[in-house]
Amino acid sequence: MAQLTMLKMDGTEAGKIELKDEIFGVEVHEYAVHAVVKNYLANQRQGTQSAKNRGEVRGGGRKPFRQKGTGNARQGSRRAPNHVGGGIVFAPKPRSYRYTVPKKIRKLAMKSALSSKVGEKEIIVLDALKIEAPKTKEMLRILENIKAAKKALIITDIKDENIIKSTANIPGVKTTMVGEMNVYDIVNHTSLIVTKDAVNRIEEVYS
Repeated sequence: MAQLTMLKMDGTEAGKIELKDEIFGVEVHEYAVHAVVKNYLANQRQGTQSAKNRGEVRGGGRKPFRQKGTGNARQGSRRAPNHVGGGIVFAPKPRSYRYTVPKKIRKLAMKSALSSKVGEKEIIVLDALKIEAPKTKEMLRILENIKAAKKALIITDIKDENIIKSTANIPGVKTTMVGEMNVYDIVNHTSLIVTKDAVNRIEEVYS
């Protein structure tokens, strides 16, 4: 088992914590991580783009000029794609980009992402993270004390409005819960800040 030093909010040591190798010490599977990140980004797409094809563009019912004798190529409508203001060839239409990835791949990707943070020493475990009232300055002070990177992901075991509101105005810092964390956010942030309770919850969910 990997053993890490837990920190308090003031940056001092708060003891040791052991992380299960089956979750935080697996061999990083890059394909699984890539597949899940690609799936996450695809599912975020709204798919609302739309353009009109020649059948939907207004006008163009009359033949622009006679078939023969003008020296021009024959034309049947001003709304054809080769005319200015005409329809779009293979016009994009609203569609869903959503697709699913097998559960085993998603689970492997999550373990790989967590393990990579441990291997790269980019994980910070706090014994507790509590703020009495939403204060951005207080959260900035805590992040400075624990030497977190500018892009940091904070994971808690339960929803804490004070923590969420305290990080809302800090660029690059995001807060989530164990039940809502995703591989993309983990790999997209330099520092992974996890509370002790969140670590226990992660080991329960992914064991």
